[in-house]
Amino acid sequence: MDWKNIINKDWTLFLDRDGVINVRIIDGYVTKIDEFEFLPNVIESLKIFKNKFKHIIVVTNQQGVGKGIMKFEDVEEVHRYMIQKVADNEGKIDKVYFCPQLKSVPDNYRKPSPKMAYFAQNDFPDIDLSKSIMIGDMYSDVEFGINAGMKTIFIGDNELTISPDDRFETLYDFAKTL
Repeated sequence: MDWKNIINKDWTLFLDRDGVINVRIIDGYVTKIDEFEFLPNVIESLKIFKNKFKHIIVVTNQQGVGKGIMKFEDVEEVHRYMIQKVADNEGKIDKVYFCPQLKSVPDNYRKPSPKMAYFAQNDFPDIDLSKSIMIGDMYSDVEFGINAGMKTIFIGDNELTISPDDRFETLYDFAKTL
């Protein structure tokens, strides 16, 4: 898809966190600021996105809270740090939504449930999910975007049993197309 032709300032960008914005800790969790490491060119990507999208929203599953590995406040501190670093470099993240629940909790709002998209719409009533893009590196991210009625972009080269609207190796590869 030629993204340059459809995106304007009416659009909202939804981003997964771990593996898209920061280095994913395999079989672990980012529990504090010194474990949070931006992926290459992500800061530059967010600077580009600031000029292309009306809202930039991060949606992330953080079941480490539900497992007792970290506290709710620890995740919020990491998010404050991430938002500030992006802002200090002329980018923006409007808000971060995260689900601390375990997968096993009935009726949870973890991705692929679209509930975090609805939370964002509640806080930003001008978000039109049909004019939104979800970018993630996991099956559940693509499924979240589809469930919410968004366009979807998959980051990485893993095989999927679901078809995103487009694929890029990195977030920056997508940003460069805009």
